[in-house]
Amino acid sequence: MNNNKIKVHFTDNYLINPTNPVTINLIGAGGTGSKVLTVLMEMNYSLIQLRHSGLQVRLWDDDLITDANLGRQRFAESEVGLYKSVALINRANRWVGTNWKAETQKFKKSESENFSENILSNIYISCVDSVSARFEISDILKSLNNGRYYADRPLYSLDFGNSKNTGQTILSTIGTIKQPNSEKYETVDHLPFITDEFGDLLKQSETNDDTPSCSLAEALEKQDLFINSTLAQMGSSLLWSLFRNGLTENRGFFLNLKNFHSQPIKIA
Repeated sequence: MNNNKIKVHFTDNYLINPTNPVTINLIGAGGTGSKVLTVLMEMNYSLIQLRHSGLQVRLWDDDLITDANLGRQRFAESEVGLYKSVALINRANRWVGTNWKAETQKFKKSESENFSENILSNIYISCVDSVSARFEISDILKSLNNGRYYADRPLYSLDFGNSKNTGQTILSTIGTIKQPNSEKYETVDHLPFITDEFGDLLKQSETNDDTPSCSLAEALEKQDLFINSTLAQMGSSLLWSLFRNGLTENRGFFLNLKNFHSQPIKIA
């Protein structure tokens, strides 16, 4: 008889019963980030209808909208030349009446003195292009784990990454999350950062081509049309399950859109 319990992670209670809107720092407003923001709008409205406090989002990106961003990202021709973060947040606020915020700077250590309390949030969602940026974000989040309790206490990070046809989303805890006693499950209080668990693979996959695309056709040679939106939907579904189900058996997934295959990453 197999007595092995299923390993799960129970959501921190603050996400389920918050006294204020759950705060989210969304880092990156490009192909994936712009679509994750749309999903967060839907999630926020749905949570409020379920008598939850909802979400308060701050979007970080210092890039300006170019012609190459049209079509694959959530931007209109009339927005070319504007900051991506400002255009998206203004649209979201007008659409659903939120008071979300935009930052026109990178989320990085060298500018941390300008962050003040804006850097603090319950959830960090990273949708960045470079491996170096992901390591830098991880270093910042590790430095925030000071154990103090406050409304914006860092709890989780959700990392989105992709190449042309493949990608992954991985959920991590910032420090440890106290777990309830369970007779049915084996509870796991710590989920490692992607940079700790897959750091060597990330470095091997790093490309040196950070040159901005000059057209949509050129951009599509680097990232296919639907890889970002598919990742955004699937990854945000993992976040939604934390709110609605209160626990998860999976902490992410690998996706190959070319052959329509996805592989869940079980909690270990």
